[in-house]
Amino acid sequence: MILLTPELHAALRANDAAAHLENFDPVPVVKFFNPVGAATWLATELAEDGDTLRGLADLGFGCPELGAFSLSELASVRLPFGLGIERDIHFQTGHPLSTWAGWARRTGSISTAETLLRRLARAVNDDEIPPIGG
Repeated sequence: MILLTPELHAALRANDAAAHLENFDPVPVVKFFNPVGAATWLATELAEDGDTLRGLADLGFGCPELGAFSLSELASVRLPFGLGIERDIHFQTGHPLSTWAGWARRTGSISTAETLLRRLARAVNDDEIPPIGG
């Protein structure tokens, strides 16, 4: 699988160019994941070197963190059954990185945060209040 399409590459580079702006809090552009494990990455920017991504990384140990990670390293990972790191082709979000980071830290994972953010979006769209505790 191609991890970055030309459109995603352009969007990530545009965010990188805007990173110096005050109150910069970009929306994640792309989500990568390990199809046989818990690791997940949300990328917001791609540095000029074409390899350094910035965003939120969750290696599955319960402590997601903001930082930088390498596109070439993600692409080089070899997993069981001939698999590699994948791009979530259905990923879409309107939430900024700070929201993702806050919820991922509270819940211990990007995946759990994604579930809660989807529920919240549905509840808001349906004019419902989500139930306490799930």
